[in-house]
Amino acid sequence: QVQLVESGGGLVQAGGSLRLSCAASTGIFSSYAMGWFRQAPGKERKFVAGIKWNGGSTTYADSVKGRFTISRDNAKNTMYLQMNSLKPEDTAVYYCAADFGRQARVPTMTAEYDYWGQGTQVTVSS
Repeated sequence: QVQLVESGGGLVQAGGSLRLSCAASTGIFSSYAMGWFRQAPGKERKFVAGIKWNGGSTTYADSVKGRFTISRDNAKNTMYLQMNSLKPEDTAVYYCAADFGRQARVPTMTAEYDYWGQGTQVTVSS
């Protein structure tokens, strides 16, 4: 069982930045692909960004390309999401997720992920 804990959410004005962190309670963090998803009120959970188990490949939703950067530090069992140029439409609960296995591609579907964090709220005011 892997526990994931997100942090770094908050309230920010449009155009501002936030950095989310996701700490994993596993000694084999490098065996997991990791992803960030978000869910706005009344909407389905959507993929935001993902990173391969070794950090060698990343994938982004079109809506965040060029503004968000995903990264990971396997020595610290932690993943990050740097969010710049935030927009009101980025407002959502952000979840981190872990997919066990050193797959060749970055998973982008919710069903592909094995473990989820409890989420952290990001609110962007206009």
